[in-house]
Amino acid sequence: MGMTENLLPVSQWIITAILFFFITFRAVLSVNWAQLRKNQALQHSFFGAAVVLALLWHMRAGLAPGLSIHIFGITAVVLMLGWGLAVIAGLLALVLVVITGREPAIMFAANGLITVIIPALVSHRIMLWERRRGFRNFFAYIFVCGFFGAALAVAAAGVTMVVLLWLAGVYPWSELVSEYLRYLPLIMAPEGFVNGTVVTGLMVFHPERLLTLDVRRYR
Repeated sequence: MGMTENLLPVSQWIITAILFFFITFRAVLSVNWAQLRKNQALQHSFFGAAVVLALLWHMRAGLAPGLSIHIFGITAVVLMLGWGLAVIAGLLALVLVVITGREPAIMFAANGLITVIIPALVSHRIMLWERRRGFRNFFAYIFVCGFFGAALAVAAAGVTMVVLLWLAGVYPWSELVSEYLRYLPLIMAPEGFVNGTVVTGLMVFHPERLLTLDVRRYR
């Protein structure tokens, strides 16, 4: 997140917007809206996640236009709500960030793609991989889906942001490597720790809040 106005050319803006709306549409279709309407605890998790993400995204370190460092927190939300509802919660959080003036509305699609959709999809795919592997130790869910999944999710988002800025000619590749990519492992570590800690706490005290957790597998 951190794409400012006029940072991307019109062609990239259109491409990111198309990808954004296509994947968002798929996310909306994947949500069990009847379950959300009936389940009050799920509603609390959904709206609570959106508010927490919005507050979290206000705390960031800006390196340069388009390049910022902050905790994403999407992985924990994906494990709580499933990828579709997590995407909607993340976009609702981004709306709150736009309303407060921290992000321009015109770059909503680009920021939504980088901050919400890409890390949500990566987290979801890692969760599916862990499930297919059939691990029987609950630590696999915590470390693979929580810690490791969050680290890879923020790495994928960071690389996508760098590639977009490079293709747009905003920064030369050498500058992107020296100013951002070489610090990416340092960003991955706290991302993994924060998300993994949240997932661990939920698994211990409120496992019912993790919709992607099948406790029968770990007995």
